[in-house]
Amino acid sequence: MTLKTNRYWIIAGVLAALFAAAPVRADDAARIKARALTDAAIQLTDSAQAVKMLWQATDIDPSSTEPYIYLGLYYNSREDFAKVVEVYQKLVKYRPNETSAYLNIGEAYMSFNPPRFNDALPYYKKAYELDPHNSFAALRIGEILARNGDRDQAIRYLKQASADATSNPAVAAEATRTIREMAGF
Repeated sequence: MTLKTNRYWIIAGVLAALFAAAPVRADDAARIKARALTDAAIQLTDSAQAVKMLWQATDIDPSSTEPYIYLGLYYNSREDFAKVVEVYQKLVKYRPNETSAYLNIGEAYMSFNPPRFNDALPYYKKAYELDPHNSFAALRIGEILARNGDRDQAIRYLKQASADATSNPAVAAEATRTIREMAGF
């Protein structure tokens, strides 16, 4: 362990001691402990230990998004897309209205080789249901529907995504390109 890592453990220990002595709500104590674990984990150079600590943080405070984000990034960087799906499925269990978690699950399925389009589609649809103005969800739904031969519905979603050129120019350009390809231009 490095000196820096020892410092984080000391801080985490001090916080734990303070909150053990003070009358603190259990939720607050869990949140603080999970945050301390997450902060310590992101400072580690030992990825296996960091991942273990991040999973522990999700067990202690399952509604905190930060450890899931770091776990998702870790597994994504290793192209372990099944684990990315697992990470975000756990998050949506505790935060069912977290649009980005559904998008991340969809993107993980799209990253498989070959992409798992039909597994991704319900997650994009859920993200879209939660945020009907989400142009990225609309783009992905449109792309998958086009691939599945549902041209009319695909164009509906792709047109919505292409109309968002101000906020999301890359998404709008991709949607426009897909519409043109569908039209044979």
